[in-house]
Amino acid sequence: MHYTPKTRRGEETKEKLLEAAERCFSEKGYFQTMISDITGLAETAPGTFYIYFEDKLSVFRYLMDDLSRRLRERVHAALERSSSRLDAEELGVREFFKFVAEHKGLYRIVWDAQFVDTEAFTAYYEGFAHAYQRRLGQAEAKGEVRDLDLVALSYSLIGIANFVALKYVIFEDGDVPESAIKAVVTLLSQGAILPPSPEGQSPRP
Repeated sequence: MHYTPKTRRGEETKEKLLEAAERCFSEKGYFQTMISDITGLAETAPGTFYIYFEDKLSVFRYLMDDLSRRLRERVHAALERSSSRLDAEELGVREFFKFVAEHKGLYRIVWDAQFVDTEAFTAYYEGFAHAYQRRLGQAEAKGEVRDLDLVALSYSLIGIANFVALKYVIFEDGDVPESAIKAVVTLLSQGAILPPSPEGQSPRP
């Protein structure tokens, strides 16, 4: 459970606690983070925490939901500028990569949720997948997407973006290069595996 502030000052205090929680959970992990770590980083009194959140688990759940909501809003806003499904895919992955670069602790927080709150972990990915399936279905009706299992397709596309960001933003602590973005777009538009030649031999590049 969490408390919704009624004043601007209350909103600012809650936001400070959330920012501190995001940093603590991303750096220390859920199990090693203490509420005192969060309040200390937020420069608030320990008792102030309990005005807004019931316990450590409640702030973790709220943070998961908040990050998911903000990411979906960012991607949705980017998609508003698209002119086709392929264009939407490129704009969407670019915005996802930017968000991950701004919130590098997102991966650790989400993965910790597997052991802290499996329901929140499932809801995080299901939320993205359901919205993705809806958009892919609309594009399929326009002839912009192949007639495929949209559940499997949505998770496949989420996986591509997820692991490309993991490689470049998390492992290498940098930005996703244009060459990687081009590889993703090419994979979506053309596929990566070429069909065999009529003689049964793989065609040469």
